[in-house]
Amino acid sequence: MSAHAPLPGPVPTALPPYPPAECLDLVEDLHGRPVADPYRWLEDPQDARTQAWSDAQDGLYAAYRARLVHGEASAVGSAETAAGGTPGAASDNGPMSTARLTARLRELLGAGFVGTPAWRGERRFFARRSGDQEHAVVVVAEPAPDGGTVERVLLDPVALDPAGTTTLDAWQPSKEGDLLAYQVSSGGTEESVLHVLDVATGALVDGPIDRARYSPVAWLPGGEAFYYVRRLPPEVLPEGERQYHRRVWLHRLGTDAAQDVEVFGAGLDHTNYYGVTVSRDGRWLVVSASAGTAPRSDVWIADLTSSGVEAPELVPVVVGVDAQTHAWVGRDGRLYLHTDLDAPRGRVAVTDPTSPGVPHWRTLLAEDPEAVLEDVAFTDAGGAPGDTVEPELLVAAWRRHSVSEVTLHDPRTGDRLPGHDGTLVLPGLGSIGGLATRPEGGRELWFSYTDHTTVLTVHRFDARTRTTSVWAAPPGLLADLPDVRVQQLATPSADGTTVRAFVVARADALDADGRPLAPAPTILYGYGGFQISLDPAYSATTLAWVEAGGVYVVANLRGGGEEGEEWHRSGMRGAKQNVFDDFHAVGDRLVADGWTTPDRLACWGGSNGGLLVGAALTQRPDLFAAVVCSAPLLDMVRYQRFGLGVTWTEEYGDADKPRELDWLLGYSPYHRVTDGTAYPATLFTVFEGDSRVDPLHARKLAAALQAATSADRQVAPVLVRRETGVGHGGRALSRTIGLTVEQLQFVADRTGLRAAGGPR
Repeated sequence: MSAHAPLPGPVPTALPPYPPAECLDLVEDLHGRPVADPYRWLEDPQDARTQAWSDAQDGLYAAYRARLVHGEASAVGSAETAAGGTPGAASDNGPMSTARLTARLRELLGAGFVGTPAWRGERRFFARRSGDQEHAVVVVAEPAPDGGTVERVLLDPVALDPAGTTTLDAWQPSKEGDLLAYQVSSGGTEESVLHVLDVATGALVDGPIDRARYSPVAWLPGGEAFYYVRRLPPEVLPEGERQYHRRVWLHRLGTDAAQDVEVFGAGLDHTNYYGVTVSRDGRWLVVSASAGTAPRSDVWIADLTSSGVEAPELVPVVVGVDAQTHAWVGRDGRLYLHTDLDAPRGRVAVTDPTSPGVPHWRTLLAEDPEAVLEDVAFTDAGGAPGDTVEPELLVAAWRRHSVSEVTLHDPRTGDRLPGHDGTLVLPGLGSIGGLATRPEGGRELWFSYTDHTTVLTVHRFDARTRTTSVWAAPPGLLADLPDVRVQQLATPSADGTTVRAFVVARADALDADGRPLAPAPTILYGYGGFQISLDPAYSATTLAWVEAGGVYVVANLRGGGEEGEEWHRSGMRGAKQNVFDDFHAVGDRLVADGWTTPDRLACWGGSNGGLLVGAALTQRPDLFAAVVCSAPLLDMVRYQRFGLGVTWTEEYGDADKPRELDWLLGYSPYHRVTDGTAYPATLFTVFEGDSRVDPLHARKLAAALQAATSADRQVAPVLVRRETGVGHGGRALSRTIGLTVEQLQFVADRTGLRAAGGPR
């Protein structure tokens, strides 16, 4: 729930003044550059001034909500009233009223969720959420004594914590499927604690093991031990480095974690994240390492039959190379490598695991000049543990301009099968994920599929018949969906680079050629960082907005992974301004093509996307009427001092280096605020449990904007919505809906989405 409380007494007709915030005369000399930081004191959440300021912001937001929810005419609403419209975008008779919007989002999310299966013999494990469940649960399905299949819930976060503040971060069944390792965290901290339960009885058999945030679990055959990743004890580390210093450990079931054997990581970069896998036969251990979020990884392999599990002799596969590589040993005993080394859009190489180095690699599946290789899997005849099973078919998943494709290849040569045999037919122009096969092999493969109007479903591919079918659908009811159209827009950015975006609009708002009949309130959403792609996906937020009469646009910006690693790198470090230029180019194109107007255009982003919209509002305040800035990164001079910021210097740059400080100062939203500028209405949404991006960023920019803006706060308010008990990542369904309702209502209010919208 939101931390604010409704104001007592009559509903205000005008917002109160912005809370006072002391403006310090603090200017530091950083590498010869004067850098002002007038709201440094807002970095400390324990400072009495910060607490008083935050409480006052809660009161301001509560006053705004009271006016909005009770249908008081805002500046936008008054204009609509004068023109014969309905006052107040959130009035009770419209789709943006709290009750109706909450109910509609619940309907659109009512189907729930089902994940791809993880097979272990005749057992399969999968995640599922029914329409009314607060969190997804882990389900196990197994043969029933009298035939058929029986399903039972194995792990339910709400059963662990009825308050709903505990989230399930990860889970991994043992190779035999009789044990399940899982990680949970509470209050949004993402500080995972690892446990192990017995699948047959549900009883806990090991744990808790703390300091296991972002830890993979790699079981050894037999289930008596596993490799995992854990931070060193905080008491042996400098205070500022206690979130780092991970190591790979060997844990034997039922023993004290303090006795675990440290296997790998000493002497390497203290920000390293590690991956760890063990081949199905238990012979090969593969370890990977990445320094923070750097777009490169090192990989080692060890033969456990010759070196032993406690002291594996890890041999370099690819180390010290500026590329990302994922490696695994297949059921045929070969070492496969999915890499962007010499192939920015990705390729697959193969070698013998006893000769794992780069000179021995043979390209099996070559880079595509336009599509990005996302995943590969092999189908075969199957076999018992220890059998060498030759692959019969190579299945490859690609992303071509953000739309998924699946192709079929000869597993020995990589050649695509001829004609229609070389393509797997998908349900539409959407996204797939999770190519999954049985560990023992076989001719079946499972994957998920979704698009803008299709909830995520699980499909099964039969390599014998070359056919696909829906294998598992979400357990809840599918909502009646609005008649919408999705099209892909392409426009040049400032440097001429083509940038694409998905535009979602109601069919009855378009002419026969798909052009808008009239400008409409529009949300422009983006991310643009960390090689994360914004691909087609079902979104209740999008559909609720479009159904009410708006247009929703998702921009595929540089910095993401939509077009491969070169696309990512052309939007990171010193090239970060390209991301913002791309975003502005899409916004300008929406206006030029008649989709919207600047007084009806909002931008929306979170996390790195919060940085994106923070840059947009400070660089192009003329382009947007409203901004939703969620869990944002905004002070780019000091970002690496807080949360996980030091792990992101490869993405943004290091403020301790003069040249890189110049990059950061060039776009840092907090440092680009200019007195007397009419900034758009802005809603910051922050989460007090956030251990990735500290809420201090939103506090500092909110204070700076409130002091600097020349816009009337009644028309373009700068607001802060705080929420406690949640963090940067997963949250309960009701909290997700509550946040989305308030964000959509804010945008509707500020862009003039008419209250009586709905289907026409």
